[in-house]
Amino acid sequence: MNKDMLDGGRLLPLVEDFYTIQGEGYHTGKPAYFIRLGGCDVGCRWCDAKFTWNPKHFPPVEVDRIVERAASYPAQAIVVTGGEPSLYPLDYLTAELHRRGLAIFLETSGAHPLTGDFDWICLSPKKQQPPLAEIFPRAHELKVIVETPDDFAWAERNAERVGERCMLFLQPEWSRYGELIPAVVEYVKRNPRWNISVQTHKFMHIP
Repeated sequence: MNKDMLDGGRLLPLVEDFYTIQGEGYHTGKPAYFIRLGGCDVGCRWCDAKFTWNPKHFPPVEVDRIVERAASYPAQAIVVTGGEPSLYPLDYLTAELHRRGLAIFLETSGAHPLTGDFDWICLSPKKQQPPLAEIFPRAHELKVIVETPDDFAWAERNAERVGERCMLFLQPEWSRYGELIPAVVEYVKRNPRWNISVQTHKFMHIP
């Protein structure tokens, strides 16, 4: 998408925004308002949000309208996700959300430079388009998707690059959950600096 169409981030290609419970990672179980942006060039074959990949399907929406909706819900936490939200200028969005006193959590692959001011950054690295070096020290949470046993080594390579206080999570790929979870459990038992993340929202049948 041509960034000139976004008026410096006052418009963004919104896929959906909704109030729900965070289903995975460090903030599992907490109520949050999700802002999902369209467009992704990372292209994970197991992605459960492939409908977001083409930003042309999601005309730019006024950020002020998104912020008004987000601020109207009881939760004080906002999750900015995608797609890959770092494709867009996010300074205006985060400034307006913070002006309302809201905490902002970002979910990103780290494949592009970050804009905006976030209270929590969840970095989920992908092999086909690894994170930029500058993203690792900013991550509060490293969440690595485990699709094959080779992904444990990939997880460790990424863990070596984040800060000491970064929380580490391994998450079995959902379509192979039953097959993978025993290996993930055993790996974390042997390597206790890691934690397990599961997609609890799918067990709960909520967005």
